[in-house]
Amino acid sequence: MRRLAALVFVLLVARSDAQDKKDDLYPPIPTVDLKRKEPVEYAKDIEPIFENKCMTCHAGGTLRGKYDMSTYEKVMKGGKRGAKVIVPGKADESFFFRACARLEQPMMPPKTDEPLNSQELSLIKLWIDQGAKAPTSVRVKERPVVNLPPVLVKPVRAVAVAPDGKSIAASRGNQVHLFELKTVPAAKKGDKDKTEWAYAASLFDPQLKTPDRKPAKAAHISLVESMAFSPDGKTLATGSFQELTLWDVAKGEPRQRVGGFVDRVCAIAYSADGKRFATGGGAPTEDGEIKVFDAGTAKVVAEIKAGHSDTVFGVAFSPDSKLLATGGADKFVKVFELPAEAGQPAKFVKSFEGHTHHVMGVGWTPDGKKLASCGADNFVKVWDYEKGEKIRDMQGHQKQVTALAFVGKTSQFVTGSGDASVRMWNADNGGNVRSFPGASDFVYAVSASPDGEVVVSGCEDGTVRVYNGKNGTLLKAALPPDAEPKRR
Repeated sequence: MRRLAALVFVLLVARSDAQDKKDDLYPPIPTVDLKRKEPVEYAKDIEPIFENKCMTCHAGGTLRGKYDMSTYEKVMKGGKRGAKVIVPGKADESFFFRACARLEQPMMPPKTDEPLNSQELSLIKLWIDQGAKAPTSVRVKERPVVNLPPVLVKPVRAVAVAPDGKSIAASRGNQVHLFELKTVPAAKKGDKDKTEWAYAASLFDPQLKTPDRKPAKAAHISLVESMAFSPDGKTLATGSFQELTLWDVAKGEPRQRVGGFVDRVCAIAYSADGKRFATGGGAPTEDGEIKVFDAGTAKVVAEIKAGHSDTVFGVAFSPDSKLLATGGADKFVKVFELPAEAGQPAKFVKSFEGHTHHVMGVGWTPDGKKLASCGADNFVKVWDYEKGEKIRDMQGHQKQVTALAFVGKTSQFVTGSGDASVRMWNADNGGNVRSFPGASDFVYAVSASPDGEVVVSGCEDGTVRVYNGKNGTLLKAALPPDAEPKRR
């Protein structure tokens, strides 16, 4: 009995010592006397701290503890702990302060993240002790100045196959290149001529200038994030940071420039009737931006406010052009009914919840009865639109699924992934139709011709890969002339 008691005592002491050593790794953060004469102001002093240290886990699509800190009102409302998170006038009784000071578990920010420093913690304590007052001013955020990307940054983040399947548009950094199916004369008499994909032209905006007013030979100043052909193939829309350009494909020149976006234009889609196009984007951790334009005038006919609580990465019109499906970083797929006339609001119809990370792409089956979506959770999902329920999960990709494109008026669609793979699926039975090998790096974008004969992918390594859509054969690893390897 004495041996047992001694053993228990030793174990308790050892456990206590281990706990003490563990606590030594994360000691309480001390506060300091700030000696401030003016009161602490939320917008100026507190909100920047929250954005820098807290909103990664408590805004947009990620709400740990169900605590949203994106606005003052939501900060004060609290999460699953309710109003006890912040007790005005009593910082020492406020869970938020105690967690940030490492006086109470769980720590905020988590152990793996950078903690608040004494200055930041002291500001928060003083703000709470002064009554945790609402902002008295609106903080004006600095407008980011975007310049040309570094020379070595050449990812292909957007690709599009023309409706006739005979040409391809692809980004490369801030450039846009066109590739065409050309006939190559036979080398010998009696042999048949061959057709192969070859570089055709690049699209340059002659009015483009850097922030210091220097001419830039490119399609956009920043990276090209998205693109789509109009159904008639005459117009190519390309999206970048805070802007979109409509190109006259035949002339190879800008037809119209559209500005006024708050951040990147991450997705573009045309309606089947060609009368409208939609864009998705928005700044991270802020309300997603969804706009619908008249294709002829490029004027906004509908803007869906707060449709998503984070960046929108996917947009797709229903086959009848009356509905718009969207997917965003808040993990939701949503559907909106579009107004028949400009100036009328769009109507929220339903949402689909099941992804556990950003929704990166979305599309409709040709009968409008099903939706497919892909996400950064490595999953492809198919949904029953009418029932609002998930039909199935489709696994195969090992990393985030970055893009999704349906093959014409079929139930087959193509996806690309960060695992350097491209796959074709069947939305009706969930089958993996075929794979398209050859990529050696992160795949950002995919597209397919309406007849499924051509499948294209865009990769981090700057290469556009063109495949035979019927058998998965790699036809061409396409590059612009200035990027082609030099022959010895």
